Amino acid sequence: MELNSTPVRTCKNYNINDIEFSEKIPNKFKKFENLKIFKDTEKDEVITDFKFKDFDIKYGTGLIDQIKNSSNQNIRVNVNSKTNKDIKLEFDFDEKNLELVENIEINIEPETTSNIYIIYRQRTSGKAFHNGLIRVLSKSNSKSIITIVNLMNPESSNVLSIDGKLEDGSKLKYNIVDFGGKTSITNLYTNLLGKESQNLINSIYLGSNDEKIDINYIAECFGEKTKIDIDVQGALKDNAKKSFKGTIDFKKGCKKAYGNEAENCMLLSDKAKSIALPMLLCSEEDVEGNHSSSSGKANDKELFYIMTRGFDRKSAEKLLVRAKFNNILEGITNKEVKGEILYEMDQKLD
Repeated sequence: MELNSTPVRTCKNYNINDIEFSEKIPNKFKKFENLKIFKDTEKDEVITDFKFKDFDIKYGTGLIDQIKNSSNQNIRVNVNSKTNKDIKLEFDFDEKNLELVENIEINIEPETTSNIYIIYRQRTSGKAFHNGLIRVLSKSNSKSIITIVNLMNPESSNVLSIDGKLEDGSKLKYNIVDFGGKTSITNLYTNLLGKESQNLINSIYLGSNDEKIDINYIAECFGEKTKIDIDVQGALKDNAKKSFKGTIDFKKGCKKAYGNEAENCMLLSDKAKSIALPMLLCSEEDVEGNHSSSSGKANDKELFYIMTRGFDRKSAEKLLVRAKFNNILEGITNKEVKGEILYEMDQKLD
């Protein structure tokens, strides 16, 4: 099965238009029981077992029909608070909860502020399967940060679709941490529909062993003076492979829009492989777009400098990776979540 297709096809020889998914896809699901919900105020609502009407999204990974027909968690989050309170959803995989197909809708009301955490965690062995959809409506003049953390084990499969729409003056930031899964596939689409809406996407990934990471971020600018900024930082060791596909599309009517995308990958072994496809599409005048991508080994001079201070090579590489990730990690304000991410990063780099 081929998943996570690019919005515009490129040369087949690049082997980046989609990813071949060979893992077994379950077709029967019992209720996923290990969900924990935390929120700081009664004004915000988290409704479980929500009955969704039919919905449509533009892209997605390619497994959306499974979510429509077989989801075993359906959650609606209504953000009503104007005091920047935390909402946290934690999905914990274990021996009795190895399959999660969830549908999450996040409705952010006008002029509200929020900090939303969605965490997928697996501390036990076992081959788990996750296929999720997060749909976000960011209404006028709202300000929200959504942090999504994948900490599944290296035997498991992680497939996640994110679909967002931003109205006038809304500001939405994604922090995405992708550290888990034998295969991890992420498709993110953002529709900057409203005038002066802004979307910042900060993402870090870490691959080891034979893991495959496939990232596909798509942003369409429709409103005037919209802004999209994509910053992706990653590291690969052993035989890990990563494909990054980033598309910024300036649509007719988005005068004075700004778009920037940058992806950087640090290779910690000779066998790790990084492929990147940053794209800019444009059908409007008076816009500004930038893109860049780079990959390479850790800087020998920086490693030597750190090692002269008493660190071995592995510890020096850890410090360099953490330095690359630091700007994004600093944007995660919840100390508990940030500590867990740092711990998992250290374990994976050992």
